[in-house]
Amino acid sequence: MQGFKSWAGACAASGLLAASAFVHAAAPQSAAAIRGIVNDALGRPLAGVALSLRTAAGQVVGRAQSGADGRFAFADLAAGVYAVVGDKSGFQSGTAIVTVAASAEASATLTLASQQALEITVAAERLDRARNALSPKTGGSLYRFGADDVAALPEGANTSFNQVLLQAPGVANDVFGQLYVRGDHANLQYRIDGVILPEGITGFGQALDTRFAKRIDLMTGALPAQYGYRTAGVVEIETKTRFAEGGRIDLYGGARGTVNPSFEYGNSKDNASYYVTGSWLANNVGVENPAPSVDPLHDRTTQFKGFGYASYLVDAATRISAMVGSYDGKFQVPNRPGETPDPNGQGFLAGAGVAGFDSARLDERQRETNRYGILALQSTVGADFDYQLALFTRYSSVRFTPDPVGDLVFNGIASNVLRSSSSTGLQADGSYRLDDAHTLRLGGFFSSEDVRSDNSSVVFPVDGAGNVNGPARTVVDNNPKNGNRLLGLYLQDEWKATDKLTVNYGARFDRLDAFVAASQLSPRLGVVYQANPQTTLHAGYARYFTPPPTELVSPTTVALFAGTSGAPSVAQNSPVKAERAHYVDVGMTHQATPALNVGIDAFYKRIADLLDEGQFGQALIFAPFNYAQGKIYGVELSANYRSGDFAAYANLARTTSLARQVSSAQFNFGREELDYIASNWVSTDHDQRYTASAGVSRLWAGTRYSADAIFGSGLRRGFANTDHQPAYTQVNVGASRRFDTPALGTLEGRVAVVNLFDKIYEIRDGSGIGVGAPRFGPRRGLYAGVSRLF
Repeated sequence: MQGFKSWAGACAASGLLAASAFVHAAAPQSAAAIRGIVNDALGRPLAGVALSLRTAAGQVVGRAQSGADGRFAFADLAAGVYAVVGDKSGFQSGTAIVTVAASAEASATLTLASQQALEITVAAERLDRARNALSPKTGGSLYRFGADDVAALPEGANTSFNQVLLQAPGVANDVFGQLYVRGDHANLQYRIDGVILPEGITGFGQALDTRFAKRIDLMTGALPAQYGYRTAGVVEIETKTRFAEGGRIDLYGGARGTVNPSFEYGNSKDNASYYVTGSWLANNVGVENPAPSVDPLHDRTTQFKGFGYASYLVDAATRISAMVGSYDGKFQVPNRPGETPDPNGQGFLAGAGVAGFDSARLDERQRETNRYGILALQSTVGADFDYQLALFTRYSSVRFTPDPVGDLVFNGIASNVLRSSSSTGLQADGSYRLDDAHTLRLGGFFSSEDVRSDNSSVVFPVDGAGNVNGPARTVVDNNPKNGNRLLGLYLQDEWKATDKLTVNYGARFDRLDAFVAASQLSPRLGVVYQANPQTTLHAGYARYFTPPPTELVSPTTVALFAGTSGAPSVAQNSPVKAERAHYVDVGMTHQATPALNVGIDAFYKRIADLLDEGQFGQALIFAPFNYAQGKIYGVELSANYRSGDFAAYANLARTTSLARQVSSAQFNFGREELDYIASNWVSTDHDQRYTASAGVSRLWAGTRYSADAIFGSGLRRGFANTDHQPAYTQVNVGASRRFDTPALGTLEGRVAVVNLFDKIYEIRDGSGIGVGAPRFGPRRGLYAGVSRLF
């Protein structure tokens, strides 16, 4: 049947061409071209369409296949009238008649109607809208990245997830891929299609890939009641769900030995859809360089990321979907040449039986693993109740392997560290439309987590003066903790009080049973007022409850190291507690012109038991602690401009993050520093007063040119964070272009320069609260890649 339709379409096209030939005078033929796009009946690009080009006599003079963006091309044509005929399994044939002038380029658009009912696509899109409606954004601040926004960045989809988020307002950069949103340490929550992704052990790998995201939302401020736990920023990732058959293969690489191949492929058939993507990265700068040199020492990394999505429409109102993700990263920890072993003359060299040790030859390594899976059921009861139920699981681990001799002679301790976390849980969200004015939302979250914390440390016995007085010995400190439970329930009402005013009010209750037990009832209130079609005001209040992360040090740890070179100067180790906070946010957005949108937000957060983290050991794993009091406040300015093929944005934030009195895990600090913090407000280590980002992109003559920049006034340094790093700016540029080739189909080429002006800047200098070794930003690097779309 499909072949008959193709033949019938070709015959009809030939007849039209024959008729057109009578009105074309014979003339010398010159080279010309046809470029076009194939869409489905809903206007979406179709990949993998077989295209034939026919003359007025019905002769086939060219063949092509549409790329992932639906585009195709026929080159080196004579002037005349042609028929472009498209065929694809599952679709009716399509035909376009094109008149080509001498030495000119003509365009063609084909529309292929699906042979399966379009209700399938319509039902899937309705379910997407219903799922998104389960998570309102009333009262908070929202910054959105679409797939086109990511593609317009200098490195496109090869941009790491944290580098994408750095383009949002108030996001500050730190080492190991860490981000600070509005002056909070980490405290980010990731959701995939509305489902919370359980936390993993802190490391420095980027476990998520930008390629599978259809849209990325960063929400900050006073959030509605369904958002709990990590609330400095909620990263909502909406995945790609319905696909025309096709994908892409990409090879990207460049400076510092970077090789980054990747692939993605998706398809939809009848009621089922699936999508897979994977990437492998290898380079010589896995962790930020501790020196200002172009090439770091001992810094090789290999990383693999994979993601898969599958969904099935049971009926027009019900969808079952499954997602799996995987990440594996291996890292060498970079070295600093010229370091002095046994810096305080405590006898570490003699104790280890060596005369010296070159710090450039240290061999510390770290391996990270993340696995997660989500199974979700989304459906509707009647016309007014939508819900989603999701089961999730995640396994995460970090293993640090020391240099067995080198770490001993430089630090007096060589620790082999394994941290792992296995969590499983259930999330339920529902939305019920009471009437035109009220929508109730309710839901719950439950997770159970098993944590493994194995530490095997080789240390020296020491006398009262701290000098080695015996052979090295091993201290084993294993602290598993199973059955860590977290429960949350919420209820809220979105009330459309008037055409201009929307109020979202509600509360959530959370209960934690882990290393500590705690609970809280948290009211939430958000208001949005549409002053006029161009201006929107919002304000919100939220009470927040933030549980401590799982990589905790138990109270028995400190005593095991008494009388050794691994003993801290302060023995106190109070348990880490949950953070509690009051948060207020007000802001405004204004559509100044059809192309320009501007916004301003101000926020204030008052905190009890402020949670912070620091790198206090050799392993690049962060340990949590509390300040008894904290306060964070600031203001953000944003602007976005989009007109035709030109887009630009700029953001500026002023933030202050202060804390007082360390109230847990005190053994990580020196006595003098503890006493100072107890009686003075100090800046947290992640406090950066000014943060800015900007970017521009322009599609010109078929090539996308782009540039972006980040600015930081400097993170904290010095005794008790009393000073800050110098300010810095990093500028990146890039260009990309798609090419249609007869032999290989659609190709996309990309070139990018990271740190265009080769600005040498230090993110950390090794001083400050909970700061490890010095770390520098990336040096200038040239990268290039090519993708084949199919």
